[in-house]
Amino acid sequence: MMNMTETVKQLLIINVLFFIGSYFVPQANELLALHYFESDGFKFWQPISYMFMHGSLMHIFFNMFALISFGSALEHFWGAKKFLFFYFSCGLGAAIIHSGVNYYYFHDGLNVLLSHNIDKGQIIELLNQGKYDTSWIEFISQSDLEKMYSSYLTPAVGASGSIYGLLVAFAFMFPNAELMMMFIPVPIKAKYFVPVIVLLDLFSGVTGYSIFGGNIAHFAHVGGALIGFIMMWYWKKNQFNQNRWDR
Repeated sequence: MMNMTETVKQLLIINVLFFIGSYFVPQANELLALHYFESDGFKFWQPISYMFMHGSLMHIFFNMFALISFGSALEHFWGAKKFLFFYFSCGLGAAIIHSGVNYYYFHDGLNVLLSHNIDKGQIIELLNQGKYDTSWIEFISQSDLEKMYSSYLTPAVGASGSIYGLLVAFAFMFPNAELMMMFIPVPIKAKYFVPVIVLLDLFSGVTGYSIFGGNIAHFAHVGGALIGFIMMWYWKKNQFNQNRWDR
């Protein structure tokens, strides 16, 4: 493994401090996690702050392990400025795509309820209380109601969107580097490994069935990977001049 670079080290420290701090300041999760943008819990800084929040020890461990493993290699070749620009761009892209999917799920369910003359104010009031009326199931399926409820109320946390962008960038730059999944201990080249991981997340997001466990923002992962792919493709196509970031 390549030695940890300075910017990656600073990101690691910030993430760890936020993780520890969230246990001493319970309100931090409410203020810094990414809430649905039409809900009362949303604040303008959350599309940035959510990248430094994590829900569990395993969550932050895997994200930070990937940050060190892939981020150090990329910062080594790019330099700090380009690396940070890429990292935060992927994280912001992940937040936007995650929020866009939540908007679709929320309004899909809301429109069904409104079409049956259920008062919008009543719906929003109950959701803001973390509740819903069981009578709504007469008009909307249980699964669609759960998607609507979850989209509105479940905040997103974690650096995973940025990490998926780093994975894509690593596969672009080192396509033949061999990587392994924990549950498949066979070396796989990065150019195959990364697309498989992203497609698994896309499958999980669409179907709701996840081999990675529950409470995962799959579309944030896919969003970070997509932004990473677009940026790498653009830079490669236009022969991006790395030196401009070091001026």
